[in-house]
Amino acid sequence: MRITRRNLLKTSAAAGLVGAAGFPAGLSAQEQTKLSMILNWRYQGPQAWFFLAQDKGYFEEYGLEIQMDQGNGSGAAVGAVASGSYDTGFGDVNALIQLAAEKPEEAPICVYQMYNTPPFTVAVLASSEIESAKDLEGKHLGGAANDGALKLWPAFTQVAGLDTSGVEITNFAPNLREQMLKSGQVDGVFGYVNTIRFSAKLSGMNPDEEIRFISFGDYGMDLYSNGIIVPKKLTEENPEAVRGLVRAINKGIADTLADLDAGIAAVVDREPLINAAIEKERLVATLADEMNHPEVAEFGLGNIDPERFQKAIDIVVEARGLPRTPDISEIFTPDFLPPEDERIYKLV
Repeated sequence: MRITRRNLLKTSAAAGLVGAAGFPAGLSAQEQTKLSMILNWRYQGPQAWFFLAQDKGYFEEYGLEIQMDQGNGSGAAVGAVASGSYDTGFGDVNALIQLAAEKPEEAPICVYQMYNTPPFTVAVLASSEIESAKDLEGKHLGGAANDGALKLWPAFTQVAGLDTSGVEITNFAPNLREQMLKSGQVDGVFGYVNTIRFSAKLSGMNPDEEIRFISFGDYGMDLYSNGIIVPKKLTEENPEAVRGLVRAINKGIADTLADLDAGIAAVVDREPLINAAIEKERLVATLADEMNHPEVAEFGLGNIDPERFQKAIDIVVEARGLPRTPDISEIFTPDFLPPEDERIYKLV
């Protein structure tokens, strides 16, 4: 059955998906492995599972002490882990593909693929003349420098066959995006569909009536996006920490599915000024639109369809003219996924 936002708001069917930890609980502070983690964005509804995992003690249960920070974009999270600034991150696998093609020795690796449907888009005003990708030619576009969709723009222009000679792109702070679009200072803005949709709603816009989305996936860019990434060195030197990290997050997702309000409450604890109702809508939309590829029923959330993943790598490499095609094993490993009886194979 296809997931809808309506039935996700009602569901509690994910309860009990995750079994016993299988790791010793109650480790002392001295035995805890400390990991710093950068998220993709500011604290919003779709970060609920990370915070719920922390509040329920799942990281501690697996011998981990996690320090989480807000991010500056999904692409930036990859760079932050690659540089050693963070031990792990929630970042865009397409940025990882590019880094692995250009600097394989620096590239981290994805150990739990969460967003399996492409969210990348250029949002324009519904009142504008822009109705298709071709209409973006000659327009003034804008976005945050580390935005995942903006980083994929060169690839998108190749796939969609666009002439970019007349396109102007302006970078601005992420919190200015919706206002820049609404005020007409740019013709379109880059981002993830649901990030823009609900941020626009918070700004007083009606995104369903006022915004049109030119989505990359509609033009053949069938890509994955955000996943949990770690340095390859960490997988070699402390594989149990990586395994515990993934299992804790997996349990946090299952608990969020079982109780969406508890997940949102965990976000509110970190960011009391958010609009909890809208963030719940954002969470539901993310689950329905960005994490709900049919492959989940076969491979489980966190895993990939190897054939589809290879095609995604090929799309990014060809469209961006990268110097080499990384092997799947350079980008993703299933070695740290939870046991099969703990994996999530359906979201409702």
